[in-house]
Amino acid sequence: MSKLHLIGGEKGGVGKSLVARVLAQYLIDHELSFIGFDTDQSHGALLRFYADFAAPVAIDRYESLDRIVEAAVAEAERRVLVDLAAQTHPFLMRWMEDSGLLEMVDELGLDLTYWHVMDSGQDAVDLLRQLLDRFGGRLKLVLVLNEVRGDRFGLLEASGQRARAEGLGAQVMSMRHLQDAAMQKIDGHSSSFWSAVNNKDAGPANLGLLERQRVRIWLNRTYQELAKLSV
Repeated sequence: MSKLHLIGGEKGGVGKSLVARVLAQYLIDHELSFIGFDTDQSHGALLRFYADFAAPVAIDRYESLDRIVEAAVAEAERRVLVDLAAQTHPFLMRWMEDSGLLEMVDELGLDLTYWHVMDSGQDAVDLLRQLLDRFGGRLKLVLVLNEVRGDRFGLLEASGQRARAEGLGAQVMSMRHLQDAAMQKIDGHSSSFWSAVNNKDAGPANLGLLERQRVRIWLNRTYQELAKLSV
């Protein structure tokens, strides 16, 4: 069965592209075949950091989005990653519903998962509520609790939406916050995570010895979370 991973969350700045990059590196490190699509054609993260594996896709054109499914079913056991830019959710949902995609996944041999990337704010909780109201348990869901702005998700817990999502079959993973200075250096070099932890060249713009170790530990912890999800 091919696997289609839609990495979204709609809200800007919650770490959707970071999750897409980590997933890409995870698949590379585990020698799993994949192709990526980036809906942000101006400065998309997959196109920038994993250009050999990614292609642009126009989110507001059905024929362009159709390529994603065609790419997924063209090769058995292929993984397809789609990095969804902010404010693309309405276009994607309309395409899915008009195409009857969720009703076709079994026929196509397609395992479709939507990754709802969240920070600890109320907006992310409200967006999750809207997603569950629209799809209920019809859409396979992974909640990514990204600690980019804090590790306390009390608003999510108090809202009851996490329990509701899990009751509908959703899985949950946590992503710890990576040191800002290290991330800025990685981004400044447009480096893959593999390159970041293996580049030992000295220089103020490169990661130092302990920075590389912290990135390695952070990546390994995230990989442990991903391994629970049958990516």
